[in-house]
Amino acid sequence: MALRPSGLGVNLLLGDGVVVGADVAFGANVVVFDDTVIGDGCFIQDGAVLGKVPSLAPTSTAKRGELAAAVLGPGCVISTGAVVYRGTTLGPGCILGDYAGVRERCVLGERVVVGRGSVVENDTTIGDLTKIQTGVYITAYMTIEDRCFIAPCVQTTNDNFMGRTEKRHELIKGATIRRGARVGGGAVLCPGIEIGEEAFIAAGAVVTKDAPPRKVLMGVPARIVRDVNEDELLENQ
Repeated sequence: MALRPSGLGVNLLLGDGVVVGADVAFGANVVVFDDTVIGDGCFIQDGAVLGKVPSLAPTSTAKRGELAAAVLGPGCVISTGAVVYRGTTLGPGCILGDYAGVRERCVLGERVVVGRGSVVENDTTIGDLTKIQTGVYITAYMTIEDRCFIAPCVQTTNDNFMGRTEKRHELIKGATIRRGARVGGGAVLCPGIEIGEEAFIAAGAVVTKDAPPRKVLMGVPARIVRDVNEDELLENQ
């Protein structure tokens, strides 16, 4: 039985075992699947879906098995049409933009922003205060650390075989983006690479190899062009 929320939208559907904290507001046509936990002060806007169970294709590389409940920390905002899958945890103060999606077994830290229409695929971890802008694709099996910035339309990948051969199953891995790194608009990150701490990837770059910490990379393929300016480093903010 759900606890009583403070604001009920039209056509709100709450599944069995849903727990709703104090001062939660719901828009119209929200669906909350079984066992989902919604922290105090969250705002769930029109048409959002929480705790969705994935429907996997037979050839999907996503893991199978039981999933824990979806959990939203206090003060989260789930905007219009956004979807959070079962098995995912959002830290306090996260914001998902309109029509954003976060798949199963993801963990988002405090005050993470996922922009409008962006997708975070399964088994991905995102650190505190990271900002992901509009239209970004975050592939499965990625790690993004604290205070990273991912500009609009960035694309990430995790499969060098693009669906061919059984060998790929053991090698699938998304990029790792270390603390404070910035990735410019429209950049492409190839599978398994590492973007070093405070590295800067210029707009439109295609990153095929690891990017060292505190370096600026540009081009196709991306190459080191200089050091990141000292006044841009987090320690100097």
